[in-house]
Amino acid sequence: MASKKRTPHELIERIRVALKELRLTAMATQLDELLSQSGVENGSRLEFLWRLLEPQLNLRRQRSVDYRIRKARFPGFKSLDRFDFAFQKKLDRDRVLELATLDFVQRGQNLLIAGMSGTGKSHICIALGYLACAARIPTRYTTSADMLADLQAALATGLLQESLKTYVQPQLLIIDEVGLDRPERNAMPDAQLFYKVIRPRHEAGRSTVITSNLAWDKWGEYLGDDVATVAILDRLIEHGHLLTIEGPSYRAAEHTKLNARTSAKDKSTAKSRARRRGAKPRRSS
Repeated sequence: MASKKRTPHELIERIRVALKELRLTAMATQLDELLSQSGVENGSRLEFLWRLLEPQLNLRRQRSVDYRIRKARFPGFKSLDRFDFAFQKKLDRDRVLELATLDFVQRGQNLLIAGMSGTGKSHICIALGYLACAARIPTRYTTSADMLADLQAALATGLLQESLKTYVQPQLLIIDEVGLDRPERNAMPDAQLFYKVIRPRHEAGRSTVITSNLAWDKWGEYLGDDVATVAILDRLIEHGHLLTIEGPSYRAAEHTKLNARTSAKDKSTAKSRARRRGAKPRRSS
């Protein structure tokens, strides 16, 4: 099917955007001067110029996305296309796909994903992170334990304020696995360090995605300070969405399948050996 032919006006707007993104300021200025002259809006000439600029623009955009993905420090690639919604039957697929539009990030809202270990919380948050990078949204991924260990180390060396910037400045911060690993208790309670991340993000209207297998009333015990934890949750929930996954564990299901396959293989091997032991030796001719 042939692509829709672009009007001169559409081509001019695309060319303007391309020149701006490619930082070709002199060319952009010259374009405006030429457009002010009569007879310049020739469709074939504009199409030729757009075809010249488009590959370079696409290359720059892809490099920008690749850079943001590297900077985000994801543990691996995940996408919603690979999420098994058929396995998690109670999960609202439409709700997840709505979150994938990243409208909540543009609005500076938070997302809390709750559920038991192995239910796909990390898969969803990482997939959202990749989508954010593709949309050229500054993103950072971390686990709760890694972030708190990093901040505790920075506190001990007098570099806390510098280290906090890593987690405060990104437009989207993903804190995975809250409650999975018990953080070390050091000079400052972890709840206070967590609060030092969440409070400025809340004030700046930046989005935070958090996954946890803990009930909300267990966060204080995990972070070591009930008062600071209440302040954290208040700020997360005030502009937040809650997604709860009430389903079985992928890992438990895969473990069961693996055990079943191993058991069947062992039984087959045992039967084969038994047949060989029971077979009569052949007579030589």
